[in-house]
Amino acid sequence: MTIAKTNLAEPHPMMPKVNHDEISEQMFVSDLKTFIGRELEPGQANLMTNKVIPEMTKSKGRSPANHIEVRGEMEKDIDYQAWATLTRTAQEMMWDSVATCVDRQLDKLVDKSDVKNPKGSLTVDPNFVVPRYIDAFDIHCMPGNYHAVTRENDVRQGAVFDRAAAIYHMGRNGGYMNDVRGHTVVSHFIERWPDAKPTRILDIGCTVGHSTVAVSEYFPEAEMHAIDVGAGLLRYAWARAEHLGVGIHFSQQNAEATNCPDNHFDLVYSSTVLHETSHAALPRIMAECKRILKPGGIMLHLEVPGHYSQLDTWGRIRGDFEIFYNNEPFWRGALTTDFKKLVEDAGFKDVRAGYQDATSRPQKGTQAFRDKSKGVHASWFIVSGTK
Repeated sequence: MTIAKTNLAEPHPMMPKVNHDEISEQMFVSDLKTFIGRELEPGQANLMTNKVIPEMTKSKGRSPANHIEVRGEMEKDIDYQAWATLTRTAQEMMWDSVATCVDRQLDKLVDKSDVKNPKGSLTVDPNFVVPRYIDAFDIHCMPGNYHAVTRENDVRQGAVFDRAAAIYHMGRNGGYMNDVRGHTVVSHFIERWPDAKPTRILDIGCTVGHSTVAVSEYFPEAEMHAIDVGAGLLRYAWARAEHLGVGIHFSQQNAEATNCPDNHFDLVYSSTVLHETSHAALPRIMAECKRILKPGGIMLHLEVPGHYSQLDTWGRIRGDFEIFYNNEPFWRGALTTDFKKLVEDAGFKDVRAGYQDATSRPQKGTQAFRDKSKGVHASWFIVSGTK
């Protein structure tokens, strides 16, 4: 189902409103992305299997050594070039269509973000230094990345990200709420620890709080905290949560070294954050999670399901596309990492790694955590353990 088939009503007051031309353009981009993914991309796998690899094998007198060698030949083919260009262009069109919509009403969005009598809190640091692995690229080709600030009390990057996320996922991650990953986190939590009742929770890399709000729904008595690197992103996330009636404490922090006390949280989790860090940052993030968790506390990280060990040659080439043409420099690094070993080396116990069925309705006893992925948006990779 694409966004063009979903309810077009804004789910909360902070979501940028669209006029006729804006929603038409955004729906077109969503349908274009769907067409590329469903109709054109399978042809690239066929091109690889039926033309590129046979021709390589014939000319070299051997089979290709790895997917990188095959990708090099694919990139010489005009068919692949056309697909790659169209895929990248659709991504740029997505950001442009949403930015036009947001900029038209940015003053109103800033006014809406001035919430009176809030339930939660917001803390930003004017001296905060964004990690190099974030600051060096416009991740996802999003102009300004997560942390650009264009004005006082800015919420622009959050507004752009929120509206674009539904187009990016083509409605498959919970429509305009984009909260399936949050529900999936809870599904894994209650499957592994059905009797646990966390009283203090931290979401690492919360962006606009899609997963944060979803997780908070299941633990209404818990004190909910969330961190990210962008001040404007967090202002939007905080106002979004407040308008949804949820009190969450948002703060601008680096997950590698937070200002949280030792032994403070019962549950620390992230949702598709680790692939946007670095080899050096990963162990530091794990160590920080351990420091701020209470003894017996639970750590849980949800990630994209396409681990290279489980992908065929085309799947790995498609993954590399994210690195070179969608500004995801740590994509292969994260998706070749042995996360179970990483977490065990950090000193966590009872560590498990696998694939959790995506859901918007977590239920006990579903046994939805397994060794094999069901595919993108049907499963999410999760590694979890206890301190």
